[in-house]
Amino acid sequence: MSGAGRLFVVSGPSGSGKSSLITELLAITDVDFSVSATTRSPRPGELDGTHYQFVSRPRFDEMIEKGELLEWAEYNHHMYGTPVAPITEANARGRDVLLDIEIQGARQVKESRPDAIMIFIAAPSIEELERRLTNRGDTSSEDIDDRLAIASQQLAEAGELFDHIVVNDDFDTAVKELLNLITAEQ
Repeated sequence: MSGAGRLFVVSGPSGSGKSSLITELLAITDVDFSVSATTRSPRPGELDGTHYQFVSRPRFDEMIEKGELLEWAEYNHHMYGTPVAPITEANARGRDVLLDIEIQGARQVKESRPDAIMIFIAAPSIEELERRLTNRGDTSSEDIDDRLAIASQQLAEAGELFDHIVVNDDFDTAVKELLNLITAEQ
């Protein structure tokens, strides 16, 4: 399945800062970003095809049935998945690809692509994670409670599933750590 290109999997709890870190990383390194498909509605500022492929639940189910997804998972009552074709094509051209996916999907990728470099982004504490989620202003208190419970489970699993854990306490330091991991793997 893989050519000369590599596959980087970045995962972490909602509010850990992984999306901001990935945005910065993509601005300073030559890695392709895989756009995930999701059944959730766009948040303010999110663009279809750039941040996610926003699809209906029936279309998502069709993608699963046709084997069009490298991985897929349900997270917080929404479906998320990674279309496999763009990754296969990029890797065959020697391009590295970075995925931003949930931990359920990361498990699937690790099984199907044991060569994938697995990176987990963690907030410095559950309290800090709660503060970040609250400050985003786009998440209900019920959703925050759900996300904190999910984050606790993810943190418990991270050491076994992931090759590297980056604690996003200081943004610039976390970006440097991620960049070092990607360049070290070259």
